[in-house]
Amino acid sequence: MGQRNERLRWQLVSGLLTALHLERLAERYSRKSVMAGFSLINGGFSIALVSFIALLTQEAFIFPSLGATAFILFHVPLAEPASPRNTLCGHLIGAVMGLLSLYVFGLQSQPSAFLHGVDLARVGAASLSLGLTGCLMVLFRVAHPPAGATALIVSLGLMPDPAQVPILMAGVSLLLVHAFVMNRLSGIPYPLWSARPAAPVKEAASES
Repeated sequence: MGQRNERLRWQLVSGLLTALHLERLAERYSRKSVMAGFSLINGGFSIALVSFIALLTQEAFIFPSLGATAFILFHVPLAEPASPRNTLCGHLIGAVMGLLSLYVFGLQSQPSAFLHGVDLARVGAASLSLGLTGCLMVLFRVAHPPAGATALIVSLGLMPDPAQVPILMAGVSLLLVHAFVMNRLSGIPYPLWSARPAAPVKEAASES
């Protein structure tokens, strides 16, 4: 699996270099250097794009867990957690469970934990939000690890307004559109919705 992911990452990078007529970079520098440079530029650009929309609208399109999502979308684009289905559903579950935990513990109108500090109610909200998020992602088979961070962002009071959820999801959608364009441009069959089922692993021949 590790070698397969490595091949896919190099296919993504080399495909984009070819599309942009920059093949000489792959010849001049090592594969690791080229891939590191790609992560620097593409990861930074993807977050800058969403941040610029946030700047123009003064809305919360950008939030910390998008950074982890961006890394997954471009580092292992064909993995199930990187699919649009898992990414959208995972973040939605995390946001809703974060809000639910605020209401359960009566924290919906309280200052964030970073301003007011952490008390027992906040500990309960954070624990409940992350536990429910993990549980529901497993039940609905939409695992997306950064969604756990989204649950904590909301339950710690950084995004306590339910009206922010659609904006949060719009930010996720913008990132997915960018990932789709960049992956498809490089020749990687990034899915429209669900990841393709992994091919069954052949059993290794028994030792003689």
